[in-house]
Amino acid sequence: MPVAVAGSIALTLSAVPAHAATTDAAPLSVPRTFGATAASVPLVAALPAVRVTTETAPATYTVQRGDTVSRIAARFGLRTNDVLALNGLGWSSTIYPGQVLKLSAAAAAAPAPAAPAPAPSTGTYTVQRGDTVSAIAKRHGTTTNAVLSANGLGWSSIIYPGQTIKIPGAAAPAASVPAPAPAPAPAPAPNTSVGGSHTIAAGETISSIAKRYGVTTSAVLSANGLGWSSIIYPGQTIKIPGSAPSVPGLTAEQAANAQLIVRIGRELGVSDRGIAIALGTAMQESSLRNVTFGDRDSLGLFQQRPSHGWGTAAEVQDAARATRVFFGGAGDPNGSRTRGLLDIPGWESLTFTQAAQAVQISAYPDAYAKWEASAHSWLAALG
Repeated sequence: MPVAVAGSIALTLSAVPAHAATTDAAPLSVPRTFGATAASVPLVAALPAVRVTTETAPATYTVQRGDTVSRIAARFGLRTNDVLALNGLGWSSTIYPGQVLKLSAAAAAAPAPAAPAPAPSTGTYTVQRGDTVSAIAKRHGTTTNAVLSANGLGWSSIIYPGQTIKIPGAAAPAASVPAPAPAPAPAPAPNTSVGGSHTIAAGETISSIAKRYGVTTSAVLSANGLGWSSIIYPGQTIKIPGSAPSVPGLTAEQAANAQLIVRIGRELGVSDRGIAIALGTAMQESSLRNVTFGDRDSLGLFQQRPSHGWGTAAEVQDAARATRVFFGGAGDPNGSRTRGLLDIPGWESLTFTQAAQAVQISAYPDAYAKWEASAHSWLAALG
C-alpha cells in the first residue's frame, strides 16, 4: 500500500566561530569582556541535505572586492590573528583587491612570483587637485586597472597633486616580447642600530616599513608625529627611529613605548618619579602596548576613553599624544577637558598608586602599586 511520508530534512552544519582578539597582556585596570558568538544559520525546510565546512587553506590567497581579513580567516578555518601576523599586518591595516595574502608559514618561504610587466607607457600625466585614478584613466581612454598596473599602484593607493604618473598605451603584439631586464641587485639590509629616514614607495604601509627596519609601528608613528589614521603617500620621507633598547623584563615593543614615555617626560620637564608613575600606569593599563581594544571604548597605552573626553579614537591611539595627555600641564593637547598628572594639586606628595589613580580613576585604585619598583628600574635602564 502506498504510504505518504511527511518528513523534515536535517541540515548538518559545521559553523566556524568568529575569534575575538586575544592578548597575553596584564589585566586592564577596569574589567574587559572579550568573546564572540558562532554565526547562527537558519534552518531552511525542503532543501537537500548539505554539510557546510571550511575550505582547505591554500598557501596564498588573492584578495577579492569586499573581503576582510577576518572573513578570509573564517573561510579557511584560520585565526584572524595568525593571518595578520603572517602578513605583517595590524588590526588597522587596509587590504585591497588583488593583494596576495599568505595563509600558511610555508608561503612565507616561497619565492614571490614575478610581477607582471606594466603596459608600455604612451606618456605621463601630472595629478591635479580632485583627480582620481579612474577619472584620469577615462580621460586618456584606458582602464583604471591599466593605470594602476603601469604605476605599481593598488586599489587603496593614494595619489596626490603634483605626482607624475604613467599613462599606458595599447599592449604590445605578442610576437615582439622585449628581453627581460636584468634583476636589480638586492637592496642592502637597513641599518637598524641607529635612526635614519625612508622615502615611501607605492604600496608601502607604516607597518611594513617598521618591519623592514626592525622597529615597531608605534615607534615609527611616534617619530613622525603620526597617528593610526594618518595618510602616507609615495615620495614622502619619514624618520626611522633607532631600534628599541634592551630593557630587562620588557619586549622590544614594550621597551620602545617605555622609551617614548621617558623621552616625552624629559621634554616636559617631568621629574623621575612622575615619569616612573607614567611607566607603571601604562604597564598596568595596557602592558606597555599601544593596543586597539579595551574595556568599553578604552584604547591605547593608557586606555583612555574617547567618550570621557580624552580625544578621538585615533588620538588616544597616538602613543605620543596619549602620553602628553597623561602628563597634562601647560602642553596638554586636551587643554582643560581632562586632568593629567601635572594638573593634580600636590601630586608629588601622593603615593605612587594614589597619583596614578588621580589621573586614571580606575575601578581598581590599588592596582598600580605593584609596578612601582619595576617602573624605576625601567627608567634607570633607559636613562
